[in-house]
Amino acid sequence: MRITSCGITDVGVKRTNNEDNYLINDEIGLFVVCDGMGGHAGGEFASAIAVNTVEEVLQGAAVIPEIEAAREEGDVEFARERLRYAVRLAGKRIFEKAAAEPEYHGMGTTCLVLMIERNNAYLAHVGDSRAYVVRDGRIEQLTEDHSLVNERIRAGLLTPDQARNHKLKNVITRSLGYLEDVEVDIQVRAVRRGDKFLLCSDGLSNLVDPADIGECTRAMSPQEACRRLVQLACERGGDDNITTVIARVDEVN
Repeated sequence: MRITSCGITDVGVKRTNNEDNYLINDEIGLFVVCDGMGGHAGGEFASAIAVNTVEEVLQGAAVIPEIEAAREEGDVEFARERLRYAVRLAGKRIFEKAAAEPEYHGMGTTCLVLMIERNNAYLAHVGDSRAYVVRDGRIEQLTEDHSLVNERIRAGLLTPDQARNHKLKNVITRSLGYLEDVEVDIQVRAVRRGDKFLLCSDGLSNLVDPADIGECTRAMSPQEACRRLVQLACERGGDDNITTVIARVDEVN
């Protein structure tokens, strides 16, 4: 399998510090976007813990007793449980750090992980960072925001247009670090040659709509698309940190 990837993070126009973190590890097909919260030190630290923990677990060859039983259910199920374990461990580490050191109290982060392995894409998701895929010229949102406004949309209390500028649009209902453990959404899908996966923080998705994201991702290289999407978000207000990672599947096994 061959993948071409790029990632960019930008402080945006209105913030003075960047609490986002991202990771690209092409060697193992691992891509992560985390959007931290909790102030200058806390948010940046929480997102860094998440990124580093996920890479540590998924790159390591150590036996993890908690998930060994899943190995008997096949490669796909074992990969799913490794991914789930990595994200939950990241949340536990953030929670414990915040409990032990008062200056980090209340810190947390979203966490969005893409792992491409053996012609499958595995997605793990907590929070409102988003994953999209562009396939055959069409864009599809793969993740469901864990946010208050999205819950109201699903309940029929808000329309997507109303939610876009809602005063509670930044309130998330699930994050790493708020509790010691967290529910992690996991999905698996087969990849095809030419698939382009895009991960982003809400600093991008709140300001650049899926049609524009799809157009840039479809027409440009990952490097060009990342740069252009960050530029668009800044031009449209740049009121939050902006992070995007694009992984293009050039060959499958």
